[in-house]
Amino acid sequence: MELTGPGAVPALTAAYEVIRQPLGEILPRLSAVLAELVPHRAAAELSTHCVHSPFKTYGDPEIIDRLSTADMAPLLASGVPGRPWQGTLPLAGGERPVLVVTSDATPRRAVLLLVREADAAPVDEPATALAQTLWDVVTSHFDRLASEAMPGALARSRTAAGTRARVIAELGEAYSASLTALLGVLRSRTLGDAAARATATDLAVSALVELRAEAERDQEIAEEPAGQAFSRLADSLRPLVRYSPVRLELGAPDSTRTVAADVAHTARVIVRAVLLKVLEQETVTRVHVGWQLTDDELRATLRDDGPGTLTHDVLAPGRVTERLDVLDGRLDVDAVPGWGTTIAATIPLRVSQDPAPDPLIALGERELEVLARLALGHRNRAIAQELHISESTVKFHVAKILTKLGVASRGEAAALFHAVA
Repeated sequence: MELTGPGAVPALTAAYEVIRQPLGEILPRLSAVLAELVPHRAAAELSTHCVHSPFKTYGDPEIIDRLSTADMAPLLASGVPGRPWQGTLPLAGGERPVLVVTSDATPRRAVLLLVREADAAPVDEPATALAQTLWDVVTSHFDRLASEAMPGALARSRTAAGTRARVIAELGEAYSASLTALLGVLRSRTLGDAAARATATDLAVSALVELRAEAERDQEIAEEPAGQAFSRLADSLRPLVRYSPVRLELGAPDSTRTVAADVAHTARVIVRAVLLKVLEQETVTRVHVGWQLTDDELRATLRDDGPGTLTHDVLAPGRVTERLDVLDGRLDVDAVPGWGTTIAATIPLRVSQDPAPDPLIALGERELEVLARLALGHRNRAIAQELHISESTVKFHVAKILTKLGVASRGEAAALFHAVA
């Protein structure tokens, strides 16, 4: 759908109304915006940009309580970006009419599912086009937030991802142990009724297969292959030297393993930021960028042939340091005058089994945005202008922030933010 002509303003207004919401409210708002054109009982999304909650639902509990990633994964795999599909699918205990919208605005794609009433009429082309446009805008917004997340949001993602991974592992171990024990009993030759044993065995085997498939689906969403992650980095670096005399050499990781999406995002952002500083040196003619993976860490290195005068303070501005601190990473700089500089960003791959509780976890995304600016010393009027909201709304958010954090002043809230982020 082209955003020109009579429908442009409503479409742009609808998109703005959706993406201005805190992250947790985007799907409900998107559902509300589409409800008039595409009446539906429930909405669900599977968004591979999100490490800790890629699957979200909203709407009728009778439907959303029975939906899972197992329902969404085939839609993500088979959907065609730009071509919404409507039809009937077996979902939530019945055959239900749906509209499925797939977007490739993020590198690994995202899918939106709208579950409609049983007697719903087909959706016309303008409505499906608007749904596609809005979903593309939303997923582009998601991808930007994932790639350029504030340290506070990144900390929440890391903590949630660690908890989620641990819960999944514990559930998997418990179910595997139970099902394996069941199989051992059912395969015993001392039991009678062979037919019953065979049936029960098939059920247990199917349950084990589904359990393992669910874990694999979850890993595919929360992680990405190291080679693919590096290719995305390479694609973003080439334009930086396209019109420069500097030769860019790329060393892809020699590994088939996957890395957590938050680690890959952070490594890419840091490498880009450091490379821009390296390119400011007039005498640089060659830069080598590479990733190396071990069982415990990702090491991203940049080596140049410049004057060897770069320092840690120059290469690690606040955002770089904050991002690395959140993931317990570090930046090492080895400058040899006359020979060049080697910069290495090291990020642990293993999530702490006991992540420290994040005091910012209680804040919504809009409250985090306000707090981040408050922590920089911005006043209410400036925050309102930056976030395109009213000054009274900023005051409301500040009051909520102080209450949720249990602090008495803006200064205490700012100090807590800097301590965590």
